[in-house]
Amino acid sequence: MAENFDVAVIGSGPGGYVAAIRCAQLGLKTACIEKRMELGGTCLNVGCIPSKALLQSSEFYWKIGHEAKSHGIDIPKADFNFKQMMSRKTQIVSSFNQGIAGLFQKNKITRFAGTASFQNPTTLSISNSGSTQEISARYIILATGSEPIGLPFLPFDERRILSSTGALALEQPPKKMLVVGAGIIGVELGSVYSRLGSEVIFVEFLDRICPTFDESLSKELQKLLQGQGMQFNLSSKVISADISDKQITLKVAMADQSVQEMSSDAVLICIGRKPYTLGLNLDKAAVLVTEKGFVKIDGAFRTSQPHIFAIGDIVDGPMLAHKASEEGIAVAEIIVGHRPKIEYAAIPNVVYTHPEVASVGMTEAEAKAAGLDIKVGTFAFKANSRARCTGEEEGFVKMIAESKTGTIVGIHIIGAHASELIAEAALAIEKRCTFEEIAATPHAHPTLSEAIKEAALAVDKRAIHK
Repeated sequence: MAENFDVAVIGSGPGGYVAAIRCAQLGLKTACIEKRMELGGTCLNVGCIPSKALLQSSEFYWKIGHEAKSHGIDIPKADFNFKQMMSRKTQIVSSFNQGIAGLFQKNKITRFAGTASFQNPTTLSISNSGSTQEISARYIILATGSEPIGLPFLPFDERRILSSTGALALEQPPKKMLVVGAGIIGVELGSVYSRLGSEVIFVEFLDRICPTFDESLSKELQKLLQGQGMQFNLSSKVISADISDKQITLKVAMADQSVQEMSSDAVLICIGRKPYTLGLNLDKAAVLVTEKGFVKIDGAFRTSQPHIFAIGDIVDGPMLAHKASEEGIAVAEIIVGHRPKIEYAAIPNVVYTHPEVASVGMTEAEAKAAGLDIKVGTFAFKANSRARCTGEEEGFVKMIAESKTGTIVGIHIIGAHASELIAEAALAIEKRCTFEEIAATPHAHPTLSEAIKEAALAVDKRAIHK
C-alpha cells in the first residue's frame, strides 16, 4: 500500500527543497523526491554554486597577475592548479549537499531517491535502480527545473562539446574555446576560462550580449570583457559543424552576411534552457503544458489540476534560483490557506563576471515601451571613494524613476559587488520607494553603496560628486 503524505515535492533544487522545508514548518507531512544522488538540484550541483566557486578562484588568480603590483605587492609569476580549483568547487558543493540533507532531517521531511512519475493525479511511482515504490499525496508540487538546449548538429558529449554542466567538470582549460551564446551563463563560464588563459570567442545571434539587461549595461559589459581579452561576434549564427579528432570547426554566418570558419578545442553551447518534464507522465495526471513545454499554471501556481502546483524553471518566466525559492515558499503557504504575494518586479538578476552586473525592475527601454514618462540618473564608480580605494572603478549605477511621482521603476548596476548592492535596489522596488527617499537615506562613507544614493540624486540633477 502506498505511503500517504500531505505534500509531495518533485525536485530538490532551490524551488523544491525550500518548498519542502516551508511545508514541513507549516505542519504538513512532507516528502521530497530527487532523481540525483545528492540534493540541491541543478543550481547547487551543476549550476549557480560550482560556477561561482570557479569564478571566484579564477578571479583571485587574475587579480594577482593584474592588480597586485599596483598595491605594492610583488609576487613572482603566479600559476594555478586547476585540479585544486575543481577540488575546492566540489568540496563547496558537497558541504551544501550535506547542509540540505541536515535541514530535511531537522524538519522531518521524508526523502526519496529516484525518478518520480504520475500513475494518476494523486499517486506517484518512484523508480531507482530497477526498484519501484509508490506514494500518494493530497498536494503535489512540481519543481523539476530545466536543462540546457543544444544544437541538433552539435550534440553534447560533455568532453569537447559542452553544456554548462560539462564546462564545470573539465580536466584542464582548453587552449581555445568557442562559446555559442553570450547570455549570462555564457559570459560567466567564458570569463572563467579566459582568466585561466584560454582564448575565448563568442558567437551571439542577437546584436548585444546579455540582452535581458538594460542596453547601457550590456554595452558596457561587452567593452570591459573585450578589454580582458574575450572576443565577440554579434548578430552571428552557427550554421554547421565539422568534428575531427583534433578540433571542432564551426561555420558561422556573420553580421556582414559572410560565412566564416572558426576552429577550437572545445565548444560551449549556452543558447538557453528548457523545462525538464521528462518521465513525469503529466498526461496521466491531466496536467497541461504550453507549446514550449512549460507547465500551465494560474495566478496561484495551480496547474490544470488544482491540487498540483508548479514552480521555478518549469513554468514560464525568468529561470532564477531565487525566483523558484520565493515561489516554493508561496505555494507552501497557499496550501495552508495563506495569501502570499510575490512582487516579480523586485526579483533581481545578476551576472557574476568582473565587474558584476545586477538589475531589478524595468530597463529604460521597457519603461518607455510601457508609456511611462521617466527621469534617469546615473553615477560612475570612478567618482566613488571606496571604488578608488579598492581599485574597482569600472561601471556605474543607473536609476529610472517616474517623472510625476518619483517612484523608482528600475535600478541597474555594473561594477564591483553589484550582486550585493542590488538588494537595496530590490527593496526600493518592493516598497515602491521614490528616488527622493533613497537620496535622503544616509549611506555609510566610504562605501560602494553611496553610488546608489548619488544616482538617486542625479535623477533630479543634484548629484554631489558628479
